[in-house]
Amino acid sequence: MDDVLLRYDVEARRAAIAQMAGLAVADVERLIWASGIEDSADAGRLSADAYLTAVTAALGVPFAREDWFRTRRLAMTMDMAVVDLALAVRRRTALALLTNNGFIMKEHFDALVPGLREVFGPSMHVAAEFGTKKPDPAIYARLAALYGVAPGEAVMIDDKIANVEGALKAGLKAHCFRDAAELRSFLADLALI
Repeated sequence: MDDVLLRYDVEARRAAIAQMAGLAVADVERLIWASGIEDSADAGRLSADAYLTAVTAALGVPFAREDWFRTRRLAMTMDMAVVDLALAVRRRTALALLTNNGFIMKEHFDALVPGLREVFGPSMHVAAEFGTKKPDPAIYARLAALYGVAPGEAVMIDDKIANVEGALKAGLKAHCFRDAAELRSFLADLALI
């Protein structure tokens, strides 16, 4: 999702959190991201409530669902060229979305990215559901199994080379996303558009 279907400006998000907490952006990065809170949430080790509690404790100020939503939303801009490609693929085959995010994102998909729900329907997943996160090859195998698809019949698209390599290790075809034009060519080569 992030940096493929939408542009995710994590620095804008950190700046907004820093402003509300009265901290420097570097402190927010250290307290939430470098501390492992985000990774733990993404890998399913923290429920949405536990994540918010951990962030509140780390920042030293209340951090509620509405704070998470506001700071996440301001950092996201849909890439309609890529969304249109996903719609084109959907005409030929089933799609699923897998994002390295925690359960709180799962709660807010419909409010944050309603356009993606239109593309993926109920097949929108956060890594937390699988108890691990990309690039662990197990997550791709689990997602393929959920949909009854052999890994060799599945394709994964991600902006991070480590995640692409994890998918390849799991037996999927994979593409490292850089822009919509390259993605269009990759999808056409596989006869997916």
